[in-house]
Amino acid sequence: MTTASHHAHDFHVTRDHVRSASMGMGVVFLLVGILGFIPGITTQYGSMAFASGSEAMLLGAFQVSVLLNLLYLAMGAAGVWMSRGVLSARNFLLGSGAVLLVMWLYGLIVGTSAANILSTNASTNWLNLILGVVAVGLGAAYAMRHRGSRAL
Repeated sequence: MTTASHHAHDFHVTRDHVRSASMGMGVVFLLVGILGFIPGITTQYGSMAFASGSEAMLLGAFQVSVLLNLLYLAMGAAGVWMSRGVLSARNFLLGSGAVLLVMWLYGLIVGTSAANILSTNASTNWLNLILGVVAVGLGAAYAMRHRGSRAL
């Protein structure tokens, strides 16, 4: 008869997890931002606009603009940089997740109107929602697990 450890059913978000999550999210954002500027990977590249009106499609599915690509690059650089410390990594996850959720909500509200200055489509909005929920979830899981702890 074997017995499971009392910790077997718990998921622990450790310092390494939160730092790795920040680094991973940062790398994903950097890749998305860089790939958005590469013709071929981004279809209809010639129709890319700085902001609204862009018809460029990353991987043929995610509508992108220069502004959106720059935003992803900035968030990616922040994620990589902030992964160096535990608190900054957690703050990056919470902050970038919140930004992505606001971008998702903004995309839902403005739709395809002229107010859509980021030039997002439904696929981009879903991507922002998923990445935002994952980032906030990881940051919040670490924060809740270690609330009140001074040894962060």
